[in-house]
Amino acid sequence: LDHRVAAVGDVDDHAVVDGRHPVVEAALPAGTFVPNDAHLDAASAQLLLVTGPNMAGKSTYMRQVAQIVLLAQLGSFVPARAATIGVCDRLFTRVGAADNLARGDSTFMVEMRETATILAGATRRSLVVLDEVGRGTSTFDGVSIAWAVAEYLHDAIGARTLFATHYHELVALAETRPRVRNLSAQVREHKGEVVFLRRIGPGAASRSYGIDVARLAGLPRSVIARARQILDKLEAGRGLQTASAQLSLLATAPPPPSTHDVLRERLRAIDPDHMKPIEALTLLAELKALASDD
Repeated sequence: LDHRVAAVGDVDDHAVVDGRHPVVEAALPAGTFVPNDAHLDAASAQLLLVTGPNMAGKSTYMRQVAQIVLLAQLGSFVPARAATIGVCDRLFTRVGAADNLARGDSTFMVEMRETATILAGATRRSLVVLDEVGRGTSTFDGVSIAWAVAEYLHDAIGARTLFATHYHELVALAETRPRVRNLSAQVREHKGEVVFLRRIGPGAASRSYGIDVARLAGLPRSVIARARQILDKLEAGRGLQTASAQLSLLATAPPPPSTHDVLRERLRAIDPDHMKPIEALTLLAELKALASDD
């Protein structure tokens, strides 16, 4: 195994070079897992805000950071080229989505209960991993909750935090909070296809690529085409109401031919040299009626 001894001490820094997720790496062909660095510190990079599309590696990255901390504090070798770990008093995670039918709790309620537990129990020496806080409710409510939680972790607690989100509005926190840093899962577009690089780099994601991921998952072409229509309307600031007034989902196929097109095709099909006078009169009446209906 390509593991190293981590330096664990009473410091506020967390620095990992070429860290890897041990479970995911074991499930992949040898040498194919893409390693990533991680750096958190109390002075300048206390909260890492991770954006980017689904399937690009955000969750794997955050979980591997937590696993390396856990392994290091157990005294184990860690899957990295080098690691310096500041001792964590507690490790909190809020990942995945599930309801609790026995207690009558919705997915969102479970998420909020877990988040509340984290905010009540975390200290500045804790490591907090939050994945998609606020996704179980409306967009405005979700953005507001996620924003407030991130601010609280930064301002009131000061815990080292990895915070993944699809709410791109949150990247503005790096402009107003001195210890927030933006990271993003990197992708490339090649010949109309999205390529996930599995690299986590500095800066915010430019877009979410959600429709591209939906296409990769096998959604019908008509659904993908309609989704792009709606996205164009929303990005142009025309809102959902305008988008809903456009063609329906099933109308993403080519529109039916116009009356002029039908007349043109009928005329092209006529062979006047082989028509009887009565047939010509009948056809003329049909074409006149068709033109009158337009």
